[in-house]
Amino acid sequence: MFDWLVIGGGIHGCTISNFLIQHGIVQNEKLCIVDPHSEPMARWKRNTEKISMSFLRSPSVHHIDVHPFSLQQFGKISNLHNQFYGMYKRPSLQLFNDHCDQIIYDTNLKKSWYQGIVGKVRKGKDGWDVTLENGNMIQSKNVVIAISINEQLYIPDWAKNLASASPQRVRHIFDDNLKDLKEIKPPIAIIGGGITAAHLAIKMAGEFPGEVTLIKRHPFRIHDFDSDPGWLGLKRQGPFRMVKNYTSRREQIVKARLKGSVPTDVLRKVKGLVDKQKLRVVDGEVNSYTNDQEYVSLHVSSESYQVQHVLLATGFIPTRPGNWVEQLIEEENLTCANCGYPIVNRDLQWCPHLYVMGPLAELEIGPIARNISGARQAAEKIVSSL
Repeated sequence: MFDWLVIGGGIHGCTISNFLIQHGIVQNEKLCIVDPHSEPMARWKRNTEKISMSFLRSPSVHHIDVHPFSLQQFGKISNLHNQFYGMYKRPSLQLFNDHCDQIIYDTNLKKSWYQGIVGKVRKGKDGWDVTLENGNMIQSKNVVIAISINEQLYIPDWAKNLASASPQRVRHIFDDNLKDLKEIKPPIAIIGGGITAAHLAIKMAGEFPGEVTLIKRHPFRIHDFDSDPGWLGLKRQGPFRMVKNYTSRREQIVKARLKGSVPTDVLRKVKGLVDKQKLRVVDGEVNSYTNDQEYVSLHVSSESYQVQHVLLATGFIPTRPGNWVEQLIEEENLTCANCGYPIVNRDLQWCPHLYVMGPLAELEIGPIARNISGARQAAEKIVSSL
């Protein structure tokens, strides 16, 4: 029997695990972190490497450690150059990952690691019984669900049809089966208008200059962050929590998210590549395609673009994550809003000894819940309630 079991070993799972250990709430041998991957933060590292992200969008005070300035202090003793960018001191990806690795090492999180996929969670006699897909069961007094929506890839209908006919020609950039982008043959179309699409366009234009087309439904939306910074504190969160109607809360979250936006520095790189004719940018939506043995012709308004491969940077489906969560809700009679997401208390408890983080905490934390800042706030709320 563990004292704490964390489902999910990404940024959110590692943040709460680190907070629990550093605050002396649990020892490594009484903590279990269940994740499908062999290493902490594996999906985060793989996805950010795929698009060759240089700097995080979030400032240096957002990271997995307890102390706010931990990353800045770590940067002072690092051998990396150009490790922070701009007035918000956005860390380089390498520095951020090195810092995470150091914290994970210092708190010995790998000692608590259990590679596996959760199949069922139910209330047991003395706590929670978590059954894995391989049939093994883990028991714990407390459970934190720290899963994301990153497995729910959004694929437009036309791309689904193309994938059925020619599965190797169209892939979502975050598809686990997409390994080496260098093996993709140009010309290439990238679909999407947000920061992921922009990073990917910069990378692929570097690999295949003049043979990459970025197709996006709307003009570039320029924002430093993916929501108003007021959502980081009580300026926005205070009035948000005063709203008792959860449909209204969901509407506020949707409105607050600056979906499909790009920070200025990334946009500057994209425009530089366009000026040098290394990248083509098209505003419009793919309404149909023609597929033959050699090319796919993507029809956008009155134009057509011939490519060999299509890379989707179209984000994720925002529905509630976790296939097994539905059964948990039914068996434990857990409360959800009309959008399907949990209604939790201020400590992020869905019911006694069952906590949520990440997307599942959105209706309490707000639009930043999925972000690194949301991971920190969730961990602080949970730890301070104990």
